[in-house]
Amino acid sequence: MTLFSKQEWFSNIKGDTLSGIVVALALIPEAIAFSIIAGVDPKVGLYASFCIAVIIAFTGGRPGMISAATGAMALLMVTLVREHGLEYLLAATLLTGVLQIIAGYLKLAELMRFVSRSVVTGFVNALAILIFMAQLPELTGVTWHVYAMTIAGLGIIYLFPYLPVIGKSIPSPLVCIVVLTGVYMISGMDIRSVGDMGELPDTLPVFLWPDVPLTFETLAIIFPYAVMLAVVGLLESMMTATIVDDLTDTPSDKNRECKGQGVANIGSGLIGGMAGCAMIGQSVINIKSGGRTRLSTLIAGVVLLLMVVFLADWVSQIPMAALVAVMIMVSIGTFSWESIRDLKKHPMSTNFVMVATVVVTVGTHNLAIGVFVGVLLAAMFFANKVGNILYIGSKEVDPGKEREYQVVGQVFFASSERFIAAFDFKESIDKVTINLSRAHFWDITAVQALDRVVIKFRREGTEVELVGLSEASATIVDRYAVHDDPEAVEKLMGGH
Repeated sequence: MTLFSKQEWFSNIKGDTLSGIVVALALIPEAIAFSIIAGVDPKVGLYASFCIAVIIAFTGGRPGMISAATGAMALLMVTLVREHGLEYLLAATLLTGVLQIIAGYLKLAELMRFVSRSVVTGFVNALAILIFMAQLPELTGVTWHVYAMTIAGLGIIYLFPYLPVIGKSIPSPLVCIVVLTGVYMISGMDIRSVGDMGELPDTLPVFLWPDVPLTFETLAIIFPYAVMLAVVGLLESMMTATIVDDLTDTPSDKNRECKGQGVANIGSGLIGGMAGCAMIGQSVINIKSGGRTRLSTLIAGVVLLLMVVFLADWVSQIPMAALVAVMIMVSIGTFSWESIRDLKKHPMSTNFVMVATVVVTVGTHNLAIGVFVGVLLAAMFFANKVGNILYIGSKEVDPGKEREYQVVGQVFFASSERFIAAFDFKESIDKVTINLSRAHFWDITAVQALDRVVIKFRREGTEVELVGLSEASATIVDRYAVHDDPEAVEKLMGGH
């Protein structure tokens, strides 16, 4: 595919341009806020957001997705910045990029196959709650003007699209920001604006190499942070890509996205920016505002820098209430309301995984821990469910002399005990036939269970014949079974 294919860049110019401007406006206070969380100067977050958005527009695997400085990444940087300073953060950012590129070449994005839909839904809902919670400081201990502006902003966002002609052609979040900024400037009311968040940079970023000693000691300091940043960054980016895939009903190249995120973070570290990743909130703003192609991501990054550097006086006048209204719209739009309705329809295990992912993510403010817990629970429930799909029946072939056992289902670590317990080893009988034609043996534990059954029967003086073993099961049974090896039998049964 060419670098500037019409489909990926120029198939939706008007929608992408307008949505890119909306995203750029919404990125400014977030980038400043995330810089403050990480304990660095606002320009570190702003330069990072510009650089990552521009580079990912070319290198990413998901058109229309927005990547920039994020809260999840900022939270991981706090200790590093406090103990070692900004230069070590920039070095960690470069190493994060290298690790992400390696992950892309190792095709680690394929691991997303193991993240169930209930975990993704829980992740989305947790992010929606975290986005909403992040707005609460702007809505507590403030005058009534802030509430009035926020409500007016939400009114514009949700009602403007119903206006004839212009309602559908201009993104309502952009109208909200412009109108409320005008009202703020004319009325001169005493409420917080973007300018109160921190000083905006007044120069373009310049290339710089982190001022840290190139020693093993430096690597030992930054490596643990780089690994955490790389993992959380890729996790959030892969999840966001999956959500944007669903919203736009188009596929994405997730391994390319891993490499793209790495290149973008290296670029960010080289101009004095912090590490970042895909942003679900901004990506949803982009899609809902009409953005679809790589152009929207590029415009978001470029407009962000131009506004911050050249239009700082205007940008600093944007009331925070306008951006809070946009972010509340994002949290409402991000939350999967169907998941609440589906609680009655879905199995209890699915609901539990979804709710646990939400609770852990919101409780720890760490997306990686929340998703890890969700995946772990989903795997346990799945293993338990499949482990119960095991039936073992028997019939007498020759009364008092021969019995046939019929095994149906999956034998693996979760069902091996049930497999062993289904056989009557004390029955006085000459021969046992175990029919395995409808069974499947998956792992070493299953093979050991089969060994135990065969050996126990033989200890009781009963002849055992295994029949019908499928080719797939025979591969693992022939390789690891020991019931025909006397020495291994003694070892397996504890020598007694």
